[in-house]
Amino acid sequence: MPVRNYIRYQLATVGILLICCSSSFAQNWDINLLKKINPDTPNSKYWQQTSNSVYWAPAAISLGTFAYGVADHNGNIRNHAYETVISISLSTLVSEVLKFSVREKRPSDRYPGEIFVNSPTTDPSFPSGHTTIAFATATSLALQYRKWYITAPAFLWASSVGFSRMYLGKHYPSDVLAGMALGVIGGIVSHKVSVGVFKSYNLK
Repeated sequence: MPVRNYIRYQLATVGILLICCSSSFAQNWDINLLKKINPDTPNSKYWQQTSNSVYWAPAAISLGTFAYGVADHNGNIRNHAYETVISISLSTLVSEVLKFSVREKRPSDRYPGEIFVNSPTTDPSFPSGHTTIAFATATSLALQYRKWYITAPAFLWASSVGFSRMYLGKHYPSDVLAGMALGVIGGIVSHKVSVGVFKSYNLK
């Protein structure tokens, strides 16, 4: 799929998400749901570690896959590693551009005394970058291997990351849903782009 088509696809999706989220904010479901998920003291080590796993899990998966491909002299396995990196990179780029274009305040800044965090965060809220990375990784793995015992744990982990961001008071549910959508779309489009490139250049 050409890059310009990828960009159009992402922009159309972002537009739909913005319309949905603006309506959701008006109905207050976003903050009401967040209040039910976010405790007064979000100090659970489990959810903190789950949230922080996006800093090492995708890198470990990509590097591990690449190392296995090199050791086994398997070009297809190496291509899987490249594809995962492409998925994460493209999805994160769109997420960051959107984040600093919308500049939505973090829940704890907009609702002090109602939403609680375990540590301060200064960058904008919408969409959730952690969730974007997690779902881009999970989608990439699901499309590469198409095995339930890989797909199920991958999406369970990604969903847990999204929940952790709400538990910790870092993001609204709409931020997480947007990150989920961007990650899944990024993974799908990256898979199509990568497969096309690998076939064109006979990378095996």
